[in-house]
Amino acid sequence: MPSFLDDRIDSDSILEDIRSIVEIESPSRDAAGVNRVLESIARFFEGTGAVCDRQSTTNTLGDILRVRCDPTRNEPGILVLSHMDTVHPIGALASKLVYRREGDRVYGPGIYDMKGGLVLAVAAFRRIAQARRRTPLPITFLFTPDEELSSPTSRGIIEKEAVAQRYVLVTEPARDGGKIVTARKGIGAFVIRASGQPAHAGSNPDKGRSAIIAMAEIVLAIESLNDHARGITTNVGLIGGGTARNTVAEECTIEVDLRFCDRASAREMEAKINGLKSSRHDIETTVTGKITRPPFARDHGVDLVFNRAAAIAREIGFTLESAPLVGGGSDGNFTVEMSIPTLDGLGVDGDGAHTNHEHLLFSSIEPRSRLMQGLMERLE
Repeated sequence: MPSFLDDRIDSDSILEDIRSIVEIESPSRDAAGVNRVLESIARFFEGTGAVCDRQSTTNTLGDILRVRCDPTRNEPGILVLSHMDTVHPIGALASKLVYRREGDRVYGPGIYDMKGGLVLAVAAFRRIAQARRRTPLPITFLFTPDEELSSPTSRGIIEKEAVAQRYVLVTEPARDGGKIVTARKGIGAFVIRASGQPAHAGSNPDKGRSAIIAMAEIVLAIESLNDHARGITTNVGLIGGGTARNTVAEECTIEVDLRFCDRASAREMEAKINGLKSSRHDIETTVTGKITRPPFARDHGVDLVFNRAAAIAREIGFTLESAPLVGGGSDGNFTVEMSIPTLDGLGVDGDGAHTNHEHLLFSSIEPRSRLMQGLMERLE
C-alpha cells in the first residue's frame, strides 16, 4: 500500500505556502493579522473534504480555527495543535526580519516558531487526502491565536477538544538539529505592585515612602528564588514606576516570569511569590498572577508516541532524538497534564525563535513533512 515513503514531496511548493503566511504579520494582539493567517490556512484545506469551523475569542485577539479532516468519523483520533500568532511586531518583515533565503536558511517573522511547522502538517494531510487514503484515526487540526500569550482564551478549547482524542501532535519547531520535544518546564506569570507615599525629593524626602526602593528589595528576593539544581528560574522582565526625577516614587510595578519542572515546585514557588512584600514601613504590596502552564513531564504516553515516531524516522532514513528539557512552554503542556500521549517539536528545524535571525532550514522540510505524514498514517 502506498505510504508517506512513496509520496513525492515538493519542498519548494511547501515553502511558498509557508511564505504566504509568514508575509502576513500576526503578532498576538493584532487580531486582524491573525485572522488573515486563519483565512489563508482555511484555503489550504479546500478540496480535501475537511470541514472548517471558526470560533471567535475576544475583541483584541484573533479567532480559533478547528478543521475536522474526516467529519463522518466520531471516534477518538489525532489532534494537531498549531498557533498562528508570533512575538514579532508589525514592521519586522520590512526591517529587521525581511523574508529571504540564504542557502539552506530561510528567514522571516514566525517562520520557525511556528508557521513552518504549521504548514508542514497541513501539507502532510493534503497529500493523504489527494491520494484518497483513509488514516487509521480521524485527524483534527486546531489553530489558535494566543499561544505566545500563554493561551488565555484558547486553553479551555484545547482541553475540550483534546479530551476526546487519542494522541496530540504539536507543530512547534524542532530543537538542536531536529530533536523532538518530550519535556518542557511549566510557567508562571505574576505582576507585583508596590504603593508608597510621594514627596518632594529635595524639600521633604523624609515624608516620602519610595515604592521603587521597596521594589528593589523584592526584586532581589525574587532573584534569590532561582534554584538551577532543581530547574527553577525566576526573572523580573519588566519594571516601571515613579512620576519624576525629583519626586519620591509613589508606585512601582514589576512583571515576573517563573519556570519549574514539576507540580510540587509550582505550588511551592507560587506560594513564595504570592507572599512577597516589602519590609519597609508604609509600603503596600499586591501580587497577582498564577501558573499559566503546567509542566510537560515525560511519561509513558509521551514515550509511546516518541517510540513510534522514532521508528517512522528510521524508515525515512534518519535517527530521531529527544531534546533535553525545554525551558519554554507550549500548548502541549496542557494535553500532557491531561495524560494524553503528546509529541512536541514536530515542526521545521532551524533556530532563532523570537529573535531577529529567526530562520528555518529548507533541508528539513522534506524529512519533517514525511515524519508528520507517517504519524498520521501509522498512529492507531
